[in-house]
Amino acid sequence: MAVRRRTKSNARRRPAHIRRLYFHFILAVLLALLGSSLLYKVITDNPDPIAQAQASDAPVPVEVLPSLEPTQPLPVAQLPSTLETPSPTGDPNSGVVTPSPDSILQTAIALESATPAPTLDPFTPIPTDTPTITASPTPEPAVSPTPAPPILYYTQPGDTLPLLAFRFGVGVEEIIPQNPVPPEGLINPGQLLIIPRRLGDTSPANQLIPDSEVVFSPSAVDFDINAFASQAGGYLSTYREYLGSTAWTTGADIIKRVALENSINPRILLALLEYRAHWVYGQPTNLAETYYPLGILDRDRRGLFAQLNWAVDQLSLGYYGWREGLFTDLTFPDGRSLRLNPELNTGTVAVQYLMARDHNLEAWGGALYAPDSLPALYERMFGNPWLIARSVEPILPSTLQQPELILPFTPGQIWSFSGGPHAAWNRDGARAALDFAPASTQSGCVSSNAWVTAAASGLVVRSANGVVVLDLDGDGREQTGWALLYLHIAENGRVPLGTQVEVGGLIGHPSCEGGLATGTHVHMARKYNGEWILADGPLPFVLSGWRAHAGEKPYEGTLTKDDKIVTANTFGSGETNISRPKE
Repeated sequence: MAVRRRTKSNARRRPAHIRRLYFHFILAVLLALLGSSLLYKVITDNPDPIAQAQASDAPVPVEVLPSLEPTQPLPVAQLPSTLETPSPTGDPNSGVVTPSPDSILQTAIALESATPAPTLDPFTPIPTDTPTITASPTPEPAVSPTPAPPILYYTQPGDTLPLLAFRFGVGVEEIIPQNPVPPEGLINPGQLLIIPRRLGDTSPANQLIPDSEVVFSPSAVDFDINAFASQAGGYLSTYREYLGSTAWTTGADIIKRVALENSINPRILLALLEYRAHWVYGQPTNLAETYYPLGILDRDRRGLFAQLNWAVDQLSLGYYGWREGLFTDLTFPDGRSLRLNPELNTGTVAVQYLMARDHNLEAWGGALYAPDSLPALYERMFGNPWLIARSVEPILPSTLQQPELILPFTPGQIWSFSGGPHAAWNRDGARAALDFAPASTQSGCVSSNAWVTAAASGLVVRSANGVVVLDLDGDGREQTGWALLYLHIAENGRVPLGTQVEVGGLIGHPSCEGGLATGTHVHMARKYNGEWILADGPLPFVLSGWRAHAGEKPYEGTLTKDDKIVTANTFGSGETNISRPKE
């Protein structure tokens, strides 16, 4: 039998199953390489969406709270007398048992803290730890950062170059106007300015409410607060409060008084009252909402009148502080701060400032930007505020000039410039007022035979509680055109309501009536279309040629005329003396 010899080549041949294993291994390697190549192409053609958003400044979605149904008016409810605020003097025979202020405040604080405010963070950050996928394994050479493109800004009513430079954090000389603009005066709205982009993160740029719906402007001259409150049928329609000057006063009349005295739009006060405590359409749900309706749990702020006065102070600080360039940042109760977007209008900043006084950042975002926010409620109550504003804005036309005014006292008498630019009303707000005191051998609140006189001709549209208001356009409304406010006018000799007064005519005697005062004097301020006009601003307060300048603090400052300077001082020293020359 022949024997087959195993050749060398046959001896090296591997079994078939081994050859199959090698084949599958090589095929797997090739497929893996092919898959890696395709994956690389997908990655390079479709970059990371987060990195893409960072590179393009694309807006980041914000999670918001669910929308609430609009509040429906409730029928008028006759409230029991125990819900009325009692007279400060008390009436032992009234039979009304009222909780003590301390127990009310403690209960209110407990209820307030037990009900957290809705929150919304409108500034959801893009994650910073997202890995970056590079297209090349080799490092890229260092490249100088591309300068940020400038801001194309269109001016708004009330803008001036110094004010915009302060808000945008640039020099006045760095702002490039498309057309010539005044170096210090009011700029026509809608003018294009090219401004360097210097600021980092700021608040949202959303404009929430027009200026004319924050100040008591012509848009609200025919608004009937009593009729609105009565028709809404909520707690406000039956509320009464005892005030020292007007005794028992209805809730609607309190809103009317606070709005008029502070020149704040009554609609924004009604919206705040409904937003915070459901007073307009419904009923307060706890003691906090009943006795502290705007949420300021302070024993000295108990009742609607005190709560509203706190609110108008904050609105005024925000509104006129932004107008004057006194701040650029909001500071929240927890110590955090936020740079305001420089393109915001003044009315929006006023509301943002108010909400920042007692809301931390997240709750502040919910109050202003959520579907059930204050601006959303305002629109449900009164309609679109921007449509309302169309017929009255701009409040301050760029061509506006102060009419000629004279010093408010009789010629030949020496008076004292006792107060430089300070708040027009209450302790805070627009630095629009000046003080003058007659010469006297006695200090303090003493009677004076000196006369306060009309700085211009006008119609007396208010004469009560130490106040006289002259309407210079004569239409009978202090919310339209120029108006002059005189405060601390004695009742004895005060010019009656409805009198037409000529320039230099008698207004009344200076006193301490009508508000807090440490000595006999007259307090004087200007308004135009309901907005207080800053004493040292683009429309400076000028009386008989004397121009007002603000000091570092309220009540400080000077009056200048040619090379003469009069310095404000509450003590009436020699440098404060000023007189109106005889004609």
